[in-house]
Amino acid sequence: MVLHLGPLGRSVTDDEFFQFCQLNRELHIERTSEGEIVVMPPSGGESGRRELRIGAALHQWAEADGTGVPFGSSTGFVLPNGAERSPDAAWVKRERWDALTPEERERFPPLCPDFVVEIRSRTDRIPVLQEKMREYIANGADLGWLIDPAKRRVYIYRPGAAVVRLDNPESVSGDPRLAGFSLDLRRIFT
Repeated sequence: MVLHLGPLGRSVTDDEFFQFCQLNRELHIERTSEGEIVVMPPSGGESGRRELRIGAALHQWAEADGTGVPFGSSTGFVLPNGAERSPDAAWVKRERWDALTPEERERFPPLCPDFVVEIRSRTDRIPVLQEKMREYIANGADLGWLIDPAKRRVYIYRPGAAVVRLDNPESVSGDPRLAGFSLDLRRIFT
């Protein structure tokens, strides 16, 4: 559901939006760069299972690699364009995370992740997710994966490059940006 607030949406501060989200923790809430509030229900079973598998794989790699910090789907980020987004999984380079103040880390971090993953659920429209992926790249992400389990596809987004579509891949690699990170998609597509 999208709440169109008109000029009022742009006047809500980041702190006010954070408080609004804290009061409605049972909902997944984002804000577009135009100030529209996007309210999504909690994930269904299959979507939640897939998110956890991807998040666990990213976390395991990040712990061993040490060059960045992984995040799950409940983390909101304030992008440079003013949108507040919560990708299904994300990773931020260590030096960028360490540059934030303790207060910035406690709220929605004011940065675009370096790597983002969005997983299409049964009710998601692919054009909406594709636009969100373009927004991440335009705001500083180095790599993004849009995973469509229903069609067994992965769309790979990189700055300055055409989107790459992989049909029925067994895995997808984060190289060279996330050196050594590979996701086994057979566990995500099943």
